[in-house]
Amino acid sequence: MSIYRLEVSDRPVLASPVAVVWEETACTLCGRDQAELIAEAADPLPPEGGGLRFALVRCRHCGLTYTNPRPSPESISRFYPSDYSPHQRRPAARRRRVRPWLWHRLFGRPCPERRGYIRGMKPGRLLDVGCGGGSYLKRMADLGWAVTGLDPAAGVVQAVRDSVGCEVFVGTLPHPDLRPGTFDLVTLWQVLEHVHEPLATLREVRRLLVPGGRVVVAVPNFASLPAKWFGPHWFGLDLPRHLTHFTPATLRDTLRAAGFLVESLRGLVHGDWLRKSAARKLRSGQGGVASRLLRWKPAARAVAWACYALGRAEALVAVARRPA
Repeated sequence: MSIYRLEVSDRPVLASPVAVVWEETACTLCGRDQAELIAEAADPLPPEGGGLRFALVRCRHCGLTYTNPRPSPESISRFYPSDYSPHQRRPAARRRRVRPWLWHRLFGRPCPERRGYIRGMKPGRLLDVGCGGGSYLKRMADLGWAVTGLDPAAGVVQAVRDSVGCEVFVGTLPHPDLRPGTFDLVTLWQVLEHVHEPLATLREVRRLLVPGGRVVVAVPNFASLPAKWFGPHWFGLDLPRHLTHFTPATLRDTLRAAGFLVESLRGLVHGDWLRKSAARKLRSGQGGVASRLLRWKPAARAVAWACYALGRAEALVAVARRPA
């Protein structure tokens, strides 16, 4: 792994001039250094990208796509603005009826696991990695789960402790305050793409689970039709915060390599992602009639569902089990 520094002094998301440490990495799935450049894109935060562009490479051996070079673990926080959306506490949503499993399979949204319905599981001990504003922890606690959160943003953690009243730790995995064999369920909602070592993270998740415990992983789908249509303007790309860009095959391979038995892997519908991607393409001056149409919510929802029906939805969710 090669490491070098780049001085960044004019980036609006940074609190002060810093030296960002960059690193070049081999494939985080198979460990081989046999990648080819496939694309590059600017940081969309702020919209003009702050003058920095990032490369996407694909491993010739296992097919994993990842950002390379990338900010080091010590400096990646510099690329998260203070108003980063996942860190904001969302207003309480109205309660929705948990629909049958087949309904979710047919229509792709809302995600039953996100609503607290885990097939074959009763409420137990839950760890939400990257808990953000804590809305998911609150929902699961209301359903009877004993919840614990983990997030690297100290300010966010304190806010969740105050509002939800549960145990929340500052940091990432592995964490010294989390004991092996403690949890029945670990969730990573749009988190695994952010970590520097996804395979090592999932192996730590396996260690924290009881035998037979489950992990739920949701990530953007780099093999989706919206990713193909919008290219560098796709909302799910989000460079450099997203370090690994999963497809159904590479997500399944990563879970298996970490020692999990994959029980299900399917697409998720995110019509709002389409609208945001269309807005970014229009701001770039490259959008046409299709992008303008997709800014309209009913059109975006219809197209997002069509992508799901074709097996090319914007996001993926996998449920996997630790062997007993």
